[in-house]
Amino acid sequence: MTATTPAIEDYLKTIYAHTEWQPEPITPSALAGKLGIAPSSVTEMVKKLAALGLVTHVPYGAVRLNELGTTRALGVVRRHRLIETWLVNEMGYTWDAVHDEAEVLEHALSDRLLTAIDARLGHPRRDPHGDPIPAADGSLLRPDTVLLAQAAPGHRGAVVRISDRDPAVLRLLTEHGIGLDTVLERADAGVLLPDGRPLSLSAEALGSIWVSA
Repeated sequence: MTATTPAIEDYLKTIYAHTEWQPEPITPSALAGKLGIAPSSVTEMVKKLAALGLVTHVPYGAVRLNELGTTRALGVVRRHRLIETWLVNEMGYTWDAVHDEAEVLEHALSDRLLTAIDARLGHPRRDPHGDPIPAADGSLLRPDTVLLAQAAPGHRGAVVRISDRDPAVLRLLTEHGIGLDTVLERADAGVLLPDGRPLSLSAEALGSIWVSA
């Protein structure tokens, strides 16, 4: 089995997550920005990942996971999302406060404890933000969705996923009772809530919510 480190796992997870909800592959500069690391350090790590047989990459071009890299990335994603779900469901965390905690714990929990957490939670298929949790064999269910920012006015659907990149957006949506499965209708300046009330949302918020297609 290819050797792994927390740094390698973070790279694989970030590369995977970048293309999970949109098709454009990640560039080294974008990878550096997401990880908060100098571009020169990213260049060296990408070369290492390629040498380990985890990614394909051409100089100055996009970085893509290969089959082995995808398998390894899904394992890290599974750990992260199960931990987030456990923290919310069992430990009383709010959905805007679990990401950083899970970032630490995903590298520390044993496989045995993770299996026990999965069983305790009833083998959930999505995390608190709606991201699919890969099963132990790497399979996952990803529903058909549309990003609210790209939805036509009048489109109506249940909330399927809310990005966790901005905790302030999660707190705002909580204040208005918006969570997974909330039915929203796209309006010109935001959305209509289930009771018909309009809610103005920023471009950042509209770009963070996926609803059923």
